[in-house]
Amino acid sequence: MNKLVAGNLVHRPLRSLISALAIAIEVIMILSITAILLGKISGFKTRQNGIGMDMIVRPATTNNFLGMSGAGASIKVADVLRKIPHIKVVAPVNIQITGSLDSIYGIEYDSFNALLPFQYLSGTSFQGPDDVIIDDYAAPGKKVGDKLQILNHDFRICGIVRHGKGARKFIPIDTMGKLNQTEGKASTFYVQTENSPQYQEDVRKAIMVTPGMSTYDVRTADEYLSSFSPDKLPYMNTAIKVVVGISLVIGFLVIFQSMYTAVMERTREIGVLKSLGASRAYIVSLVMRETAVIAAAGIILGIVTSFVLSTALNARFPTLDFDINLPWVWKSVMIAFVGALLGAVYPALKAASKDPIDALAYE
Repeated sequence: MNKLVAGNLVHRPLRSLISALAIAIEVIMILSITAILLGKISGFKTRQNGIGMDMIVRPATTNNFLGMSGAGASIKVADVLRKIPHIKVVAPVNIQITGSLDSIYGIEYDSFNALLPFQYLSGTSFQGPDDVIIDDYAAPGKKVGDKLQILNHDFRICGIVRHGKGARKFIPIDTMGKLNQTEGKASTFYVQTENSPQYQEDVRKAIMVTPGMSTYDVRTADEYLSSFSPDKLPYMNTAIKVVVGISLVIGFLVIFQSMYTAVMERTREIGVLKSLGASRAYIVSLVMRETAVIAAAGIILGIVTSFVLSTALNARFPTLDFDINLPWVWKSVMIAFVGALLGAVYPALKAASKDPIDALAYE
């Protein structure tokens, strides 16, 4: 049977190739969309962990994606928090997200740097209100002293640092306030406690009983970052399900059309097999094995192409966060394989149901 399967596939190389490419595209679609969506979450979590905070304090109305709800708290809240026992550092930050989804952090340099110091590759900290610090991912083609326009304002690059501290561009918090009409305001407060996590619950309780702070959202870093997952972001789950559904339909239809046409073209061949004693199960198995070989070839091609694409995109666009999720590799394999087999079921049953007399008379 294996020789027969191989012969049938080689005899129709173009159809076999197109079918395998369709399965590959199905796998690439699934892995690429999940790589972008889940990569954004993974990249965001990594950068937040690199800030050095272990708690976050925000106005209760602030969106989980900092910068999407504006700056709604007074910077003076930082002074209130600094008086609470077991708090080492409080860094107010005014976050603005641009139209290109680029996060700009307006920071109080001394406190933000105290959380976890910047690692400078060149340059220094702010020397004036129109200075900007950028990370190495935002720096290609730029150097210290160059001009950079941010929020329709010209800044001078004063320092280039290693990536991984929340944003890729940092400006003075006072300048941010002037640019987006939120002077004296902050989006969030990054907090570092003593002997974390020993005092985190005590600090949380102390903040909540502090006058004027009862409406604030106080979370540990782990609690905050755990809220960023497909299960807790409904729109992301929906997007992934839509892509998977479309991919499944593509794989199903392509295999269905390919195998159905193949069965019609091989009517006489099937008649010969049945006249020689081939059972219905044998005919079904023959069609399903051909499908499995095509699906396996397409899946391998799709996975290899996805990883090549990932390497190329990360090299060309390091800020893209195109990160292929390994669990989704296995899921894409199962989805593509099951979809292909389902697409071959009807053609296989139709082939098995052919009458050998009619099939032998077929021209």
